[in-house]
Amino acid sequence: MTELHERFWEIDLLRGIAIIMMVGFHLLYDINYLGAYDINLTSGPGFMAGKLSAILFVMIAGISLSLSYSRKRKIYDPESGFLKYTKRGLKIFLWGMVITAGSYIFLRDGVIVFGILHFIGIAIILAYPFLRYKAANLMLAIPVIVIGSWMQTFAIGGTWLFWTGLRPDGFHSYDYFPLFPWFGVLLLGIFLGNSLYPNYNRAPLISRMPNISDLLPVKTLCYMGKRSLLIYLLHQPLLVILLYVAGITDLNQLYP
Repeated sequence: MTELHERFWEIDLLRGIAIIMMVGFHLLYDINYLGAYDINLTSGPGFMAGKLSAILFVMIAGISLSLSYSRKRKIYDPESGFLKYTKRGLKIFLWGMVITAGSYIFLRDGVIVFGILHFIGIAIILAYPFLRYKAANLMLAIPVIVIGSWMQTFAIGGTWLFWTGLRPDGFHSYDYFPLFPWFGVLLLGIFLGNSLYPNYNRAPLISRMPNISDLLPVKTLCYMGKRSLLIYLLHQPLLVILLYVAGITDLNQLYP
């Protein structure tokens, strides 16, 4: 049986890998955006790497939600209900608004209006009724992803439904994670979490894996996984400073 205070190191490891992949993709994006080198990130390996990192990051968020919920059900926590997840979601959403403000100040166009932090903040709140289920999440995730993929093939005249995936004509944002299809990816994560970690215990498939958490590279990635939000908030300004120090770009290029 798993101790209730124990973290699952393999989840922190996966989250650390996801954040490394995302930072790496953003480094390539910054190099391309600032005009240092022409890197194709709209198709090919670069595009696939960025998409994979996003899918992994959102799916792990769903797994973590299922773990949090199953753990809270086993202990007495007067704030373990909807209010707790609402507070958590709003906190992350507000950090997303900080990103929006920063993008408004520094980016020439494509202000971030519903990026990954906005999405995860809202999704945490919306996902609460689904956290106790397993197969139902899989059954719902598939149509959400399919509908979301279809919605990306056209644009509409209005603007206020952009957060759902219905984009207005000419819409552009450097970080865009609408509810369709990304809420489906989160639901897949909840399904995996409830399947692989039932009642906050590793399923036999997971428990048979060798424990490599003492290896230094794994420890480092787990450490980063535990602090993924902080890394996400700080990595872009640090990357820009790094590129400036390396002489790859001029900070004046950031301003309109």
